[in-house]
Amino acid sequence: MRREVLTWSDVDKLIDYLAPQIQGRYDSMVIITRGGIVPAGMLAEALNITYLLTASVRFPADFPGLQTHDQEKFAIPEFIQFPDDSLLEGRRVLVVDDVWTKGRNMVTVANRIDAAGGQPDTCVLHYKPASSLYPGYTPTYYAAVSDAYIIYPWELDRGPEVLGAWN
Repeated sequence: MRREVLTWSDVDKLIDYLAPQIQGRYDSMVIITRGGIVPAGMLAEALNITYLLTASVRFPADFPGLQTHDQEKFAIPEFIQFPDDSLLEGRRVLVVDDVWTKGRNMVTVANRIDAAGGQPDTCVLHYKPASSLYPGYTPTYYAAVSDAYIIYPWELDRGPEVLGAWN
């Protein structure tokens, strides 16, 4: 798979491209951890959104060759952290992550916000339609389309392989 290593300047350009697309005023932002933390912070500053919440979702481990496309798409998520429904009800919510690869995190979080009575719109830096489990369903806002494995500047020289945890 092709890899694309971004600089902070690249990310700034993506935010500068993304921010003007975002229409209207949002009451709050839900940040999908961990990947969404940095871009969400940058967007919250650019859009003057001060009501920030976090969501952390984990899916069952994928078993190569054992799960069908539908089993992967409809896997039951574990919500490690999620805002209380009362914090979402009646609010227009911008949901932010770094990249939409399969789309499971974003779709799951947006659906739960909708079920709580919120009005979610989704936002990512990169959208990967070729690997999405939800054809025809796209992020509300995205800065770029890619098929590459994206390495963001906050991921450089970090991670288990660098720290020796994957030896």
